[in-house]
Amino acid sequence: MHVTGGVITSLERGGDSGVEEVDAGALLVLPGGVDAHVHSRDPGFPEKEDFLSLTAAAAAGGITTVVDMPNTVPAVESAAVFLEKVEIASSRALVDFALWGLLGSSSRPEDVDGLFDAGAVGLKAFLGYALRRSNRQVVYTPDLDDPELEAPPGYGTIARLAPDLARLGAPLAVHSEDPDILRSFARPVRTYADLLASRPALAEAVAVAALGVVSQRTGLEIQIVHLSSALGLAAARDARRAGARLVLETCPQYLWLSDEDAGRLGQTLKMYPPVRTAADRAALIEALRGGLIERVGTDHAPHSDDEKLDRSLEEALPGSASSSERPSFSSSECGAWSVPTRSITPLRSASMRAARSAAVRTGGYILDTGPRRSASWSFSQRYCGHVSSTSRAPARLASRAAARPSALERWTTCTSMPVRCEITPRAATATASASAGREESKSW
Repeated sequence: MHVTGGVITSLERGGDSGVEEVDAGALLVLPGGVDAHVHSRDPGFPEKEDFLSLTAAAAAGGITTVVDMPNTVPAVESAAVFLEKVEIASSRALVDFALWGLLGSSSRPEDVDGLFDAGAVGLKAFLGYALRRSNRQVVYTPDLDDPELEAPPGYGTIARLAPDLARLGAPLAVHSEDPDILRSFARPVRTYADLLASRPALAEAVAVAALGVVSQRTGLEIQIVHLSSALGLAAARDARRAGARLVLETCPQYLWLSDEDAGRLGQTLKMYPPVRTAADRAALIEALRGGLIERVGTDHAPHSDDEKLDRSLEEALPGSASSSERPSFSSSECGAWSVPTRSITPLRSASMRAARSAAVRTGGYILDTGPRRSASWSFSQRYCGHVSSTSRAPARLASRAAARPSALERWTTCTSMPVRCEITPRAATATASASAGREESKSW
């Protein structure tokens, strides 16, 4: 392995005399994980997190590429804002990164082209989330009459721009909760049961079904992110059978937790869509085992302790209780990968960067063997691409056609759960078991 300036430049058998040798006899060499769904707070809320703390924590957990969502401030809705964010991230990132762009109700075809020319891996639409006109911040609100807010994107917005996205071969990720159902079921949230009642699985299923029709009619690839319910899963299965191009993602919290954990975790468990019942969890695990769900992303979304832990359930912000001082994936929580974040030197392979740039799909390698205690990890057939190295600004792909990399260069998504890895007799498979103290960990 030849490393120049912190970058893996080539691999070859044997070795030259005089080079430094590292005995890795008892260690594992694994592909770096790709987390295709993170919400950094940089720019906008550096007191919660910046790209340095985000990527240091990711590297400590074995994640070597993060793909950041566009709801930073200002929202990434134009090429100009995209490039500004690239500059900020490039100056701080310790691992590779890629960026999503935003699809808003006022987005135009030329905005879509501009974002992809600048290097966006795809666009994200937040159903039910408006834009604050003053600072271009994405905010959730059931109030559609506030003149300070630009209306959220809806199915009409997505259908209008779907031909342009399909022409580019660009995926659209969607926060899939139907806003009309959420408004109809809105209520005071005093208990976790109230939270589930206010954001029912029906909202997810209706959104997935509607998006499936748009995909089927336009050929657009739609990525249903953070799938949380058995009902939403059934709607996705039906849409696929009808010809929709849906890529399904779920998150660790939906695979490991349920509403039964609300008493133990309190406000920490609050997120949108909510963690649901044990039956929903079991359905998602089975779908992941069977390949219907193709990706696991963290939906990393830190807030300060004041915003999360020191408020009532109704007032607490949805997302993880972690700040730049206490990141979601801290080195102390990463089991066998405990590495002081200050000592991390990112290693990036030029050949692997090229392979990653071939497509914009991510496949997970978690196959859960039990709902709470253990998981089996193996490679999938899907991978993620168009990833920007921290050493250069992104450029538009000459071709977005998929090109299968070798098994060792497939990009896999990791939960960044605190885990230990052990070799098992099964070929190309390792077993990950929860590390000591996982029950006390409240970060995802």
